Amino acid sequence: MTDQYSRGMAVRREVLGDAHVDAAQARTDEFTADFQDFITRYAWGEVWTRPGLDRRTRSCITLALLAGLRCENELPMHVRAALRNGLTPDEIKEVLLQVAVYAGVPAANSAFAIAQQVLATEAARRPAG
Repeated sequence: MTDQYSRGMAVRREVLGDAHVDAAQARTDEFTADFQDFITRYAWGEVWTRPGLDRRTRSCITLALLAGLRCENELPMHVRAALRNGLTPDEIKEVLLQVAVYAGVPAANSAFAIAQQVLATEAARRPAG
């Protein structure tokens, strides 16, 4: 295990949560193992660990890109990650409004529907009070 992989796995777990990472690892097989290693080392171990941007900013950029590219399968995970990285629902809304202007209303419309569902689920999981 390389230092880059170890750093990447630590950040991946902090941003996405242990449950998500454990589930992704459990689904890993011979076909997907190289890809899982690649994203852990490069996306999480190289890019997400760079000092130039904080995690909140990286989450904003990631949400905007995923929404604009219509990556609906990845978006729920990164809405949860954005919350974990300190974004508020209002800040997520502002990111998606920005997407509407620069990537199109249909992309933002889909992203708003996904984010709305994730935010409602996450709010229901939090204890009242």
